Amino acid sequence: MGIFMVMADSQPADLVTRVRKLRETLRHHSYLYHVRDRPEISDEYYDRLFNELRALEESYPDLITPDSPTQRIGDKPLDRFETIEHTELMLSLDSAGDISALERFDERMRKALDDKVSYFVEPKLDGASIELVYENGYLVRASTRGDGQRGEGVTQNIRTVESVPLTLRNDDRNVPSFLALRAEVVMRVREFETLNAHLLERGSSPFANPRNAAAGSLRQLDPQVTASRPLDVYVYDILSIEGERPDTQRDTLEALKDWGFRVSTWCRPAQNVEDILAFHSEMKAHRDDLDFEIDGIVIKLDDIAGRDELGETSHHPRWAFAFKFPPRKEVTRLLSIFPSVGRTGVVTPIAFMRPVDLGGVTVSRANLHNREEVARKDIREGDLVRVQRAGDVIPQVIERIEEEGRERVDPWIMPVTCPSCETELVERGPYTVCPNLFDCPAQLAGRIQHLASRQALGIEGLGDETARLFVREGVIDHLPQLFELGVDELLTIEGFAEKSANNLVQAIAAARKTELARFIFGLGIPEVGIAVARELEAHFQSFENFRLANSETLQEVDGIGPTMAEQITQFLARSEVSTVVDELRRFIEPVPPQRAGNALTGLRFVFTGGLQSFSRRDAKELLEGQGAKIITSVSKNTDYVVAGENPGSKLDKAEVLGIEVLDEEELIAFLKTQGVEIL
Repeated sequence: MGIFMVMADSQPADLVTRVRKLRETLRHHSYLYHVRDRPEISDEYYDRLFNELRALEESYPDLITPDSPTQRIGDKPLDRFETIEHTELMLSLDSAGDISALERFDERMRKALDDKVSYFVEPKLDGASIELVYENGYLVRASTRGDGQRGEGVTQNIRTVESVPLTLRNDDRNVPSFLALRAEVVMRVREFETLNAHLLERGSSPFANPRNAAAGSLRQLDPQVTASRPLDVYVYDILSIEGERPDTQRDTLEALKDWGFRVSTWCRPAQNVEDILAFHSEMKAHRDDLDFEIDGIVIKLDDIAGRDELGETSHHPRWAFAFKFPPRKEVTRLLSIFPSVGRTGVVTPIAFMRPVDLGGVTVSRANLHNREEVARKDIREGDLVRVQRAGDVIPQVIERIEEEGRERVDPWIMPVTCPSCETELVERGPYTVCPNLFDCPAQLAGRIQHLASRQALGIEGLGDETARLFVREGVIDHLPQLFELGVDELLTIEGFAEKSANNLVQAIAAARKTELARFIFGLGIPEVGIAVARELEAHFQSFENFRLANSETLQEVDGIGPTMAEQITQFLARSEVSTVVDELRRFIEPVPPQRAGNALTGLRFVFTGGLQSFSRRDAKELLEGQGAKIITSVSKNTDYVVAGENPGSKLDKAEVLGIEVLDEEELIAFLKTQGVEIL
């Protein structure tokens, strides 16, 4: 209200009132259209109101506010996306397509919760996952899922999507002071087909499927391009909230609708496996009739307090499960089998096939996995084969189809030497491997791309195609040469102009100082993903400490067992690895996350309930800045549980396990005794 009082001093009161009324009316009708699916006015009348508001704001610019319906589209393209840390981890879902896996999930739920289980089932939208963050009812940022911990800031682009409210409604329910949500960006099938038709008319490459179209449209540096694409956003979960949290998933969806979000209407409660299977069958039957793509259903524990009690693994929440649809299948001709060398040296047989349509995606090649799999299925060049998209994503050949009277060629065999560098291949179980880690051109290109990837050094503009180009043109024949590239050298390569060459050189220079975890991940150590790399970072605090660790020391790190520890030490002990690492360290300075101190090193905290003195995010950053680890579920290894207002079942579990509980005042007092400065 205060902003209108200020404007009233410089503009007539009736003008201010009219602008405010137009915004309220437009938001109300947008809510009816996008959320309640009950439009009360025509599109033409909505456009007339919108144009009136825009004309008034153009005539009186001091009336413009950031949350006005006219301000969805920014006018300046970005140079690059900002990396944003999520409020809470955005985990993937445990998933399977067989009933036995679903039954095991149900058994685990009932055992953990003394058979007091009620589910809520929803369609599994096939789009791009994002986080939306609102403060005091205003959209302040949006980011892609990324690695689950960090994503790319796409706030400007999300603001262009009409179904995303810039300001939350408080007509039916109080708006929380802080709200972080998980949502899915989708493109409706009919609009996807229209978009592809327009792209083809302009001579541009079409998108492979609606999911790729949604993700590609979301990640446009120019928000004008995103605004021109027909995107929709469905919100389905609360990641974090300051204020009263709904008790169930059903209540959560109602709250989201009240605040102005679009949610799926294909949702309902389920009490047991039979109910779940019935919903699965229903959604499968309607799958091709829906106006958006789905690849299964999601089963969630309805009770939010029960979710807190169950917690999550490092990969997925224990209280949810994705029950996938059977893959789509078609028949085609296998034309040839080609051995492809990957980043880690594994040589994979790839099937090249006559193109076939699988669920709207044209498929022409598939992974045959390894030499034993090819022999087991007896797949040969020229065979008629049945193919499917596993999880509606990855094409795979599932079987050969007999053809009576057709003469077949000889069985396919793996070559003796590497097709990329001619080094003699070695067998490791069912896999065939090129041991030439850094001098094999195929592996070198893969390692360049991996080191430059978003979860590693994050070098913008250096993807798979560019990495292969550098190796093919002889620009890089040794991994550390990446950091010696200059603008003049890049300008000799086809496809590089002055601006793109300068941008890449600057991006490489910016990557010289990076987080320790990103550097560890970028080395491509077997079995070390970004989550393990962050555990190693937290434990060792320097690359030198990590590099010198033996197998026993590595096993002190959360999530690392004997097998992984042995693989890490064997990789780092190889002479060619040591040489490359030494040379990379001449260019790269890997540093652990900056800390204010080490007063809480080694301590594990769990938060439950809302805090008053600071936000949950600020509290987390404060404690982590002193070396503490914030975990999401209570166990015997938890040191302290911080209980704010309206705590959940984590408090009960802490009391059962005898974990020390701190209220907000006690937490502040404890931090002061440890010498932690609280601003």
